[in-house]
Amino acid sequence: MFDHPEYDGHESVTYVSERASGLHAIIAIHSTVLGPAGGGVRMFDYERTDLALTDALRLSKGMTYKAAMSDLPFGGGKAVVIGDPARKTDRQFEALGDAIEALGGRYFCGEDVGTTPDDMAVIHRRTSYVVGLPGKTGDPSPATAEGVYVSILAAVAHVFGSSDLRNRHVAVQGLGNVGARLVELLAGAGARLTVADLDTSKVDRARARFGAAAAAPEAIHKVAAAVFSPCALGAVVNDSTVDEIGARIICGSANNQLATPQHGRLLHERGVVYVPDYVASVGGAISAMRERIDYVEGEYKRRIAGVGERVRQLLERSVTAGEPPAQAADAIARSIVEAAHG
Repeated sequence: MFDHPEYDGHESVTYVSERASGLHAIIAIHSTVLGPAGGGVRMFDYERTDLALTDALRLSKGMTYKAAMSDLPFGGGKAVVIGDPARKTDRQFEALGDAIEALGGRYFCGEDVGTTPDDMAVIHRRTSYVVGLPGKTGDPSPATAEGVYVSILAAVAHVFGSSDLRNRHVAVQGLGNVGARLVELLAGAGARLTVADLDTSKVDRARARFGAAAAAPEAIHKVAAAVFSPCALGAVVNDSTVDEIGARIICGSANNQLATPQHGRLLHERGVVYVPDYVASVGGAISAMRERIDYVEGEYKRRIAGVGERVRQLLERSVTAGEPPAQAADAIARSIVEAAHG
């Protein structure tokens, strides 16, 4: 593992196997320098276990950077459960709760792709190190969508001189909980929409409700738009797609949108402004942290609104330094973590 290309000085990687339930999971803790490692539980039917490890390493590092860039008092972690979410069982999540409890508070979890607040409630039967529980902060998707929305406003203002979205064309990939809410916010601001999702019923609803156009999931990145917003799975910008991006701006909630850092540099050379996913998608983490931080009145909403200002500052720094936004953001996040090391 220490030679893995995504290994970045991770503090620990725990492999979890429980015979009775059939649980196979990986819990990666990237850093606890800024506080306990926080990160969602992702369940996905990976074709190979090495792909699950890659996801766990990349996503946990992204959570460290997300917290650092947003001044949240936690580090980065991620739990990846290998399996089909349609076949998950309570027994599996209870076993995962036991594994999280055994880490003694170094990692706390929330929901992610393939899991729900109800799954968090099952994990909570065995450990207190859970956020996003039903009846508390619950589903973080609306807050994530709000953060992406204000990030899009900031990026549009940076590129076009105004944050007005009326008649601006936005292509949204993925109409899950975050993507669907984002489409609603964009439509309310007057944006012209093109959407894509593997579930055609979700596309049909967006077309009927918002007058959105439809694109094939494998082709939506080619749409000539002001903004391309990836809200599905990661690595959408890769060797095959990087020269096909049709938008001036990429800003969405999907984790790890760049297959490699080199793809961020290629976008920059083409004049495509990429807003790093861990900067734009922090709204869900801000929401979930209400269960661990006593926000003063109004601070939660101010933190969500502040995501847009952070994007504005990042894009200005990118221009001043002549470097891709992803590179600039990584440098800022690393400096914050290194300073905390002392």
